Amino acid sequence: MSEATIMERLQVAMVKAMKEKDATTLSTVRMLKSALMEAKTAKPRDSVLSSEEEIEILQRYVKKRRETMALNLQAGRADLNESEEREIAITQSFLPEAVSEEALAEIVRAAVASTGAAGPKDMGKVIGAVMAQVKGRAEGSAVSRLVKQALGS
Repeated sequence: MSEATIMERLQVAMVKAMKEKDATTLSTVRMLKSALMEAKTAKPRDSVLSSEEEIEILQRYVKKRRETMALNLQAGRADLNESEEREIAITQSFLPEAVSEEALAEIVRAAVASTGAAGPKDMGKVIGAVMAQVKGRAEGSAVSRLVKQALGS
């Protein structure tokens, strides 16, 4: 049997949250499922979302939640961030296991060597190579930060 898609796992989690009367999980799962369905309807009729597309959609959701947390802090409403953090944790449970900071730094070093990057002007080339390897398992901001450090910019 093949591994369940994110959409299938969301359906199972939604039923479980309903049975357990877990309102936070239920609303988050419904939101994620809705985002996936919206993306699917934007595609041609019989096509399905690939696992990479599903992962990308969930990562965008996490990024939006983090941006909302930053705005809450700027507005002096840090009290609202607790629910955002719960939503991020729930969403990340459906994403692949993240790459550790050390492993990511090693991948960046290897990409710098393989692309022959010499300075900040080669940053895009290195980021592209790294993101291809860690697709869905590392955030772009972390990759960008490590590449800047490696290239000394």
